Amino acid sequence: MQKPYENFTHTFAGNPLDRSQHLRRDEQTITALAASGAAKYLPFNKLKVATLATGALHWCALAHLPEQAADPVFLGTLDDTPHFAVNLSLDDTDSASNDFTFTDCRVAASTLSVAEAGIVSQARALLDWHKRNPYCAQCAQPTRMGRGGLVRHCDQCARHIFPRTDPVAIMLVQDALDGDRCLLGKSQGRMATSNFYSALAGFVDQGESLEEAVRREVFEEAGIRVGNVNYHSSQPWPFPSSLMIGCQGIALDHDIVIDPTEMADVAWFSRAEARAGLEGTNPDLRVPGPQAIAHHLIKTWAYAK
Repeated sequence: MQKPYENFTHTFAGNPLDRSQHLRRDEQTITALAASGAAKYLPFNKLKVATLATGALHWCALAHLPEQAADPVFLGTLDDTPHFAVNLSLDDTDSASNDFTFTDCRVAASTLSVAEAGIVSQARALLDWHKRNPYCAQCAQPTRMGRGGLVRHCDQCARHIFPRTDPVAIMLVQDALDGDRCLLGKSQGRMATSNFYSALAGFVDQGESLEEAVRREVFEEAGIRVGNVNYHSSQPWPFPSSLMIGCQGIALDHDIVIDPTEMADVAWFSRAEARAGLEGTNPDLRVPGPQAIAHHLIKTWAYAK
């Protein structure tokens, strides 16, 4: 098995902001920071992020935000400067600007620095969570933002609602014979008839360890039993709120039996085939690009020898 990456940062990780938990405990402090002239705001519209023509993020002052902006979410501080994200509700005409555009976050990540993409990950996940949770799930009364956006309060039943992060196990399984084949699959859906394959993945169930999730998902999708499981690396994926937990596994058998309701195909690929897929020279295999953790799981294994 290969060792996990060292000193490697995935896209949407690498957030440089100090999340400043000590400041969040005082609502008056957060309010004062938000109103200060030093505060920097990152506008979103319909969960698209404001970017400049250079591809970098567009930060602005409070005075430059439209009146219909939602309550700002406190992201943290950098060099003592408070940073906020704010979701706008603009139509396409109102959102037009000669200075910046609103860009899909996945598209924006291809031009952003590692640090900026990490900030976008935090901001988008929080803004989306607030948009989805305006009411209390217990009493159906409206909730309000607290601690700079890190919690929502229900005054009716005194509940505190916190943002959720959904763990996803994503794994690169190699065969136990000589380790020179890896298991890749493609899901049913729009890519079912393509040559696009990726690492197998699935949500971690309740009361389940990460290792158990890896073994269950591989068996459910491919009929392959997995023995040893090692951790590789992890990647925030704010669409809407997943944490991709990359693992490597050793197969205990090699006869594939797919679940046709979920998977269009699962197959073994040699190291040479995987390398060609990564390099874009394999007509029978396309793999995810460098923005995805699956790319790096495959790459770690493919170039290990």
